[in-house]
Amino acid sequence: MNNEAQNRGNVDDNILIGVDVGTASARAGVFDAGGEMLATAKRDISLFYGDGQAVEQSSRDIWQAVCDAVKEALGLAGVKPGQVAGIGFDATCSLVVLGEGGAPLAVGDSHDPDRNIIVWMDHRATEQAERITALNHPVLRYVGGIISPEMETPKLLWLKEHRRATYDNAWQFFDLADFLTWRATGDLARSSCTVTCKWTYLSHEQRWDESYFRQVGLEELADEGFSRIGQHIVEPGTRCANGLTEEAAVQLGLLPGTPVAAGIIDAHAGGIGTAGVKGGPAGNLAYVFGTSSCTMTSTHEPVFIPGIWGPYYSAMVPGMWLNEGGQSAAGAAIDRLLSLHPAARDAQAQANQRGVPLPVWLADRVLEKVGSASGAVDYTRGIHVVPEFLGNRSPFADPHARAVIAGLGMENETESLLSLYVAGICSIGYGLRQIMDVQQQAGVDTQAIVISGGAGQHPLIRQLLADTTGRTVIATKAREPVLLGSAILAAVAGGVVDSVSDGMSRFCAVAGEYTPAAAWSERHQRRYASFLRLQEAARGLDG
Repeated sequence: MNNEAQNRGNVDDNILIGVDVGTASARAGVFDAGGEMLATAKRDISLFYGDGQAVEQSSRDIWQAVCDAVKEALGLAGVKPGQVAGIGFDATCSLVVLGEGGAPLAVGDSHDPDRNIIVWMDHRATEQAERITALNHPVLRYVGGIISPEMETPKLLWLKEHRRATYDNAWQFFDLADFLTWRATGDLARSSCTVTCKWTYLSHEQRWDESYFRQVGLEELADEGFSRIGQHIVEPGTRCANGLTEEAAVQLGLLPGTPVAAGIIDAHAGGIGTAGVKGGPAGNLAYVFGTSSCTMTSTHEPVFIPGIWGPYYSAMVPGMWLNEGGQSAAGAAIDRLLSLHPAARDAQAQANQRGVPLPVWLADRVLEKVGSASGAVDYTRGIHVVPEFLGNRSPFADPHARAVIAGLGMENETESLLSLYVAGICSIGYGLRQIMDVQQQAGVDTQAIVISGGAGQHPLIRQLLADTTGRTVIATKAREPVLLGSAILAAVAGGVVDSVSDGMSRFCAVAGEYTPAAAWSERHQRRYASFLRLQEAARGLDG
């Protein structure tokens, strides 16, 4: 370790930094040795939209945002660089493409090398994903039998077929979390989380399946010994190289040699930052409710569930298996749903006056009118929603699925907007219930949902999720559980805790529980049945 990092003082040491790179922003959180968040800072990051379903970002822009957020958070917390015991990163599962020397390479029609990231939500590789799925290679057993265009090998195949020069000239293909640890340390190690969940690495066998890459048309990667996608795979929380490089330390405002943890996908960081409450990761389903949603279910033995990603070994909690589901649009689906209503503009203006997001303003209004969060279901007034604006991630892995709204009239007042909003929240809950029901049929029975993510913070939403799923929803004390999850990885790398499991049990705590309201269970059962019928009908539509 660098001498500067060794010479930390003894007072208020063991400060941890968690960095979360989401779809629209980079955030940094500073935590003390007890897991209490001292300060946080945020920087927006750019999204570039291309033709069709193309969505791109810039790795330079993201790294600058990370550095600025970390330095601001440190300043707000009043923390000196020498007090920091470690830093951990999480990020969306987006594909970063770098040429020789780490130079960014263009991935789309703009031919702009600064647009060198294919974002997780980019579905340009849908055709490639369908072709790969049709080959039915054995590795697909570990992604629910169907590979998603949100995963990396379809994206790589798209690059090979449509941007051959970029594909051939690429020095490294990174998952975004692995790019961040490389940028911080120079270490090319990949996290078992990223490559297992999104790249088809068989973590339980500690190998890539060469035959898969040859069969799908990515034989070059196998011929090269997988040097461009990862030859050294480590568990989340593993210390990378010798910590921060001199250059990265200056950019982040930290000391060279500060321990850096192998990273993790953002949703999985939310799982680490929440699922350690009573029952532990094996007893709780971690539900990360943000722009999209993810469900994280940990088991001691592998469980194969059709349409659910996994089982993945050591992808979240080292030594445990993970099944991952989710909804490609969750918070984003609510935003899109509301934007379709004629009263949305006036409601947004009122929300702006209060300085709160529109969904928060609507949730507050609903509670003011009905008093009981569970009673809000009466506000649906016959409106039913299947919120699959961006396809169905689980349990059908169908990128072609689209949203359905039934029961709308000609009303254009705020009351009608409230009805649509509540129906939308209920529909997110029914989608979550569907995922949990499929898992239960496969033998994975988790009774509690531990929630994180910005879209799930309001008590109305938490209670409606409990009522719609029929399961207890647990909220944790962490204000920013995704950031806490990355900070737990930092604690492992910095030697503050012995393991990820140890960190989860030490830092995760219950703040409140929301139990299903029995008085409304029959109503939700009927609405859930309607949800399933509408979903099935939409899949059968033609023309």
